[in-house]
Amino acid sequence: MNPKLSNRINAMETSATLAMAAKVRELKAKGNNIIGLSLGEPDFNIPEFVKEAAIKAINDNYHSYTPVDGYADLKRAIITKFNRDNNLVYTPSQIVVSTGAKQSLANLAMVLLNKGDEVILPAPYWVSYSDICKVAGGIPKVIPTSIETDYKITPEDLEDAISIKTKIIIYSSPCNPSGSVYNEKELRSFADVLVKYPDIIVISDEIYEHINFTKKHVSMAAFKDMYHRTVVVNGVSKAFSMTGWRIGYIGAPEWIARACNKMQGQMTSGANCIAQRAVITALENPPSRIMYMVDAFKKRRKLILNLLSKIQGFKTNQPQGAFYVFPDVSYYFGKTLNGKNIKSASDLSMYLLEEANVATVTGEAFGNPNCIRISYAASEENITEGMRRIKEALK
Repeated sequence: MNPKLSNRINAMETSATLAMAAKVRELKAKGNNIIGLSLGEPDFNIPEFVKEAAIKAINDNYHSYTPVDGYADLKRAIITKFNRDNNLVYTPSQIVVSTGAKQSLANLAMVLLNKGDEVILPAPYWVSYSDICKVAGGIPKVIPTSIETDYKITPEDLEDAISIKTKIIIYSSPCNPSGSVYNEKELRSFADVLVKYPDIIVISDEIYEHINFTKKHVSMAAFKDMYHRTVVVNGVSKAFSMTGWRIGYIGAPEWIARACNKMQGQMTSGANCIAQRAVITALENPPSRIMYMVDAFKKRRKLILNLLSKIQGFKTNQPQGAFYVFPDVSYYFGKTLNGKNIKSASDLSMYLLEEANVATVTGEAFGNPNCIRISYAASEENITEGMRRIKEALK
């Protein structure tokens, strides 16, 4: 901590996923053969039809500043996508395109939270939710879960967490890091609680919408009594393997969208022009065109769960979406492995990096200290070798 820096940056945690990715790059640069199973980054190439749209945009000389909230025709494509895939109806003034879904979430925290407002976070939660809210003055209120409950909260858990200070609830479904998916009945039960508290805003992170092995994605905003107070956050990073293109978007009540537009106008202005043109094509095409990736992830899920079942002390469930497994590894806490005392998930994650040359992420960063996150957005070869190394290192 440097006293010359602001209190907010000194208090902020470094992103655990990005920190591990940086460590992996450093070790690889030194010649270490590291298998990276830490990042949520698909290993597929971008679909050809999306590439062609980007190349066309370059040849068509798109190069100027973009509208703060996104090109009008991209917003129309997003509106069509919401209607087609989610049965949600939005107008252009309810859509804001940002530099990745992470910026969408940061915008929302900045425009909705005052100092002392509470934000309910069902755990495990995506690594950046907590610090994004803290920077905006909010106080995270974590609802713990466990593998025994499939990492899901209940309506009773939600109601118990609500106080007069509650302003927002943020959740992801499919969930990063657990892969859990809330079905329609479960979401409706949460809505039945929330209708009693009309001032609470729901932020539904649906970035993994299409990587859903239940074949049925449900949005909280689809309930008529929740539409006016739910913000849907989405983007193209995961389903279209476009992580570096940095395009996210929201569908929101107009007053929230206008506020995000105002905030973004002072912070970054509009998102990249070429990426926006490519995303128009991505969203105009039916989800069936990217199902080959989802099918591969489902096959990899089966592979990694089978291999994990053969590793002593790893307790797993079957995730229903995204591309992560989130095993409970508390069996190893208090044990000594190759002379190293394992006191926590962070210790075990670092041990696996140093002894097995396999990168994972500690569950502590996601609000669950008993687990580690393993990404299977990697080749079957790397998954198989990574699990072999982990098993060997834990003998």
